[in-house]
Parts: sequence; structure tokens; C-alpha cells
Amino acid sequence: MRPIWTGAIGFGLVNIPVKMYSATQRSELDLDMLDKNDMSHIKYKRVNESTGKEVTWESIVKGYKLDDQYVILTDKDFESANAKKTKTIEISDFVNEDEIDSVYFETPYYLEPDKSGERAYALLREALRKTKKVGIATFVMRSKEGLAILRANEKVIVLNRIRFAEEIRDPEELKLPEKPEIKKAELEMAISLINQLTSKFDISAYKDTYTEQLLKLIQDKAKGVKPKATQMKVVHSAKEDLFSQLKASLDGKKKKAS
Repeated sequence: MRPIWTGAIGFGLVNIPVKMYSATQRSELDLDMLDKNDMSHIKYKRVNESTGKEVTWESIVKGYKLDDQYVILTDKDFESANAKKTKTIEISDFVNEDEIDSVYFETPYYLEPDKSGERAYALLREALRKTKKVGIATFVMRSKEGLAILRANEKVIVLNRIRFAEEIRDPEELKLPEKPEIKKAELEMAISLINQLTSKFDISAYKDTYTEQLLKLIQDKAKGVKPKATQMKVVHSAKEDLFSQLKASLDGKKKKAS
């Protein structure tokens, strides 16, 4: 793996030099865009708006429009805005992880210590594990400030980017049921179904089966096998008896278990 960011964790007066790596990889198939007429690859060009000519990456700069004029920014300018934030994951607070709503979670990264920071890294990792806390931190990557949590996950400290409060839309814009009539028997049956389906969470039990199915379809098409058309309609009537549906769900689960 190649690091995507290098800097340090700021933990009080302790600085722990680290490298950041992406903790995830995509599982879907890598599909190419083609011209259906001759199967040629579709390519995208960076074109000058005025001349219509293609522009190389080396000739592209970043600019911000201010008073109808562009101010050009270099990599040094981004560092100069706040050198500490561009090079430091600064921990400001520690909280219980369950206090953070899952809607705020974004992207996970692994943090690896440089040799000179291994002891301090291990100390922070063990302290996080013992206290069952996560550190709230800010840092700048790719010219954008990010908010993150740092938590101990077995041997590695995981940095998980989280969203700022202003990035979350207000659900008040949605049409949601206020206080619908819920029958006691229906609620008890729903709770029974939840309890029956409750198990210990094991991430390895969940697989990306759609990608496997799509790959099989591609392989079949390559052999000249025409895929069968499938249809699925989701129909729900507000007048249907919820109790009967829940009872049937419970009975169906019992049959599968036996």
C-alpha cells in the first residue's frame, strides 16, 4: 500500500509521526465506457474553455475567483494558510464512540507509525483501548479540512473521517409520520420479530453477492447465453393487516430455523 498522507498525530504535547493509508477498497466490477458503434474506449479531455485545446496536467493550476479576478494558489499557499493543520492530526477531545450518530461517519483510514513513533503510537493505542474512548481530531488533506475520530482497532489506530454538523441535511424537509396509530398487538409482534432476528454482529457473514451475480451474467453473455429478464414489484397496501404480515414473518423464520 502507498501512503496518501504523511504527518503526525498531535496528542497533548506528544507528536507521533504517522503515514495514512486507505482502509477500504471497492468491490464492484471495473466497467469501461465504450462507444456502442465500434467498442472504442471513451476518454475525457481537459479542454481550455477559450481555445478548445487540450490542457496537460502540468499546465493546470488552482484558482479562486475574487472580485472578478482569479487568485492562483500553489501547494505552498495551502500549507501557509495553516502549516500545523496540513501536517498534524490534532486531537482536541475524547468522547464515547456511541455518542456519535452514524450519519456523521464517512471514510476510514489506517494510521501507521514511523519507527521513531512506534512507542508513542502503541501508548496511544493502548490508552484508547483501555478507556474505550475515541479522539476527536481535525486535519487538512487535499486542501480540505476534515473532522475525524481516532480509535483503536486491534493492532491499528483507525482514523475515520466524520462530517461536520453543517454537512448534514435537516430531516424536517421530509414528510414523516408524526404519531400514527400503532396497535399494541402489532408493536409486540414487531418486537418479537426483532428479537427473533437478533444475533451477534459478524461482518464476515455479509458478502457482496450482487457483484458475483453480475460477473456470472457477464460470463454467460460472453458464451452467448441470453440472460433471463427478472421483475420485482414492491407493493404495500396501507389497509393490509400488519399483524398478519408480522405473524407470517415470524412463522416463516421459525420454519427456516427448523
